[in-house]
Amino acid sequence: MGGATPSLDWVDPRGIRLQEMGMNDGPHDSTPNAGQPDPDDMAEQFRRMMQQFGIPMEGNATDFMAQLSQMLQGLSVPGSGMPVGFQPPGQQPADAGSLDWNRIKDLARHVAATKGPDPTPGRGDREPLLDASRLAENWLDQACEFAQVAAQPEPWSRADWIEHTFGAWQKVVEPVLTSLTAAMTDLLVPESDDNPQDPMLALGAMMGPVLKQMASMLYGSQLAEGLAELAVTTVSGTEIGLQVLPKAQVVLLPANIAAAWNDLDLDPRDIEIYLVLREAARQRLFNAVGWLGPQLLALVEHYARGIRIDSSAIEDAVDVEDLSQLTPDKVQELSKRLQGRLFEPTRTPEQEGVLSRLETLLALIEGWVDEVTSQVAGLWMPQHAQLEEALRRRRATSGPAEVFFSSLLGLELRPRRVRDAANLWAALRDARGTVGRDAVWHHPDLMPTAADLDDPLGYVSGESTRDDEVTADLDAELEELLRSEGEG
Repeated sequence: MGGATPSLDWVDPRGIRLQEMGMNDGPHDSTPNAGQPDPDDMAEQFRRMMQQFGIPMEGNATDFMAQLSQMLQGLSVPGSGMPVGFQPPGQQPADAGSLDWNRIKDLARHVAATKGPDPTPGRGDREPLLDASRLAENWLDQACEFAQVAAQPEPWSRADWIEHTFGAWQKVVEPVLTSLTAAMTDLLVPESDDNPQDPMLALGAMMGPVLKQMASMLYGSQLAEGLAELAVTTVSGTEIGLQVLPKAQVVLLPANIAAAWNDLDLDPRDIEIYLVLREAARQRLFNAVGWLGPQLLALVEHYARGIRIDSSAIEDAVDVEDLSQLTPDKVQELSKRLQGRLFEPTRTPEQEGVLSRLETLLALIEGWVDEVTSQVAGLWMPQHAQLEEALRRRRATSGPAEVFFSSLLGLELRPRRVRDAANLWAALRDARGTVGRDAVWHHPDLMPTAADLDDPLGYVSGESTRDDEVTADLDAELEELLRSEGEG
């Protein structure tokens, strides 16, 4: 070996934490890389660590690297033949913490395909959708001030929905992935780097990319499963309330409508028209109110940036014995162990504020859609009462959208005040007409607050009071985030 081997005391083997107890003051080789970690020393340290866990790694440094390479084969960089975290001399380490987004998207599509047939929509789906859309759009022209979107309506398969919405989900979950990879690396790296000679710093630098890749795979598996669950249950492009479509467009998922609504004693044609009506109203709103879709996603991203990872849950789930079998199947098993356990249960006051604003904004969106479609359906659809009741029951049931946000973002998202919001918009229409009601959306400062939902008549009369000072800092940060999104 090229240097003296330190004596190590294992403080917490399961957390892979160790502390240097003493260094041999013997002579060291004089090389151009003096002062840099000796690769043989790092290999020896890791070999001893593996032995502590009952994972034998014998022989010289070359043998050790061969064994470690075999152990990490499940985490190799695709197409490179090189285990993550071990690069040839003279090369910079790869960014192994970057998630392979295409792989996750393909995995989500695969999982969705295992949950039942996913036929590609054909002419028999497209023509009825176009007919329903023309009818619904004519009705909406009389009920709101926002224009019809330019894009033609389309029926999508579940795979289509995953493909087209994936870019939006990627931006939402990236802050969580950053926090998770940092927590995984902290399991190995010392809590303080005050001592630059601490061998754990060198060991952490060597294994950091491996842990980052493992974190990416753990979270990526959960992300794929969550998106697949959403894809098999949502009946329209933006039923979840967020604008995750790449453009304003009316989209239905015919394969899901049957499973979600056909247990009702209703004409399937009426169901389709009603769903198109709701989606068309929502898309008109997102298209006309340019700040709305980006601010919703900005609020979710803002919340995600404040997430704190529960390191103890990771240590409990990721047993050190698993390090000898880091195959994709093993990583998927570890991912299931961590399902719903990644995040610390407590929220920061800032997160509570963001959550409140997000829930209020989602309630206002869905309340507006309820108000507009209720006007139209009440005039033209004899079965509108049954359709609205079915929608309320669907909304009251905790569905995959809530599970998705909870497990992947730690976000308990339940816009409980949709009915209050619908009442407020109805009162505003009675007082000011559809022009006055819809003009409120023109600027965020005009929007009702949670307090206004408690006193809709006060809001309509202009007598409500707001505590602008409380939300000023958050408004400024969201404005900066939206500005950066526009420049990117």
